[in-house]
Amino acid sequence: MSGCVFCKIAAGELKAEIVYQDEYIVAFKDHAPKAPVHLLVIPRKHIRNLNALDEGDSELIAHLMMSLPKIAKEQGLLDGFRTITNTGKGGRQEVYHMHFHILGGGQLPAM
Repeated sequence: MSGCVFCKIAAGELKAEIVYQDEYIVAFKDHAPKAPVHLLVIPRKHIRNLNALDEGDSELIAHLMMSLPKIAKEQGLLDGFRTITNTGKGGRQEVYHMHFHILGGGQLPAM
């Protein structure tokens, strides 16, 4: 999608500290981390958020979800991690390209 910052990162048009990528997803360090390890995992395909998923996205979302623990472990999060996604204005979504936060590497505050 034109103008989407995450689409530009996935396409290599904007710099990001990428820690994992494959044909379907890209994981990179958050530019304003909220934990010692704070990653964003995005699909290469532009999907606005969870509300915009359709049946055709089932394999993609399964791949993304199955990749989260692998990415977390590769980043040293062996004792656990938190995964968050924000959906829509009420969910405080700021970038309208579906993404999942992986946070860890220290004591996280209770939610």
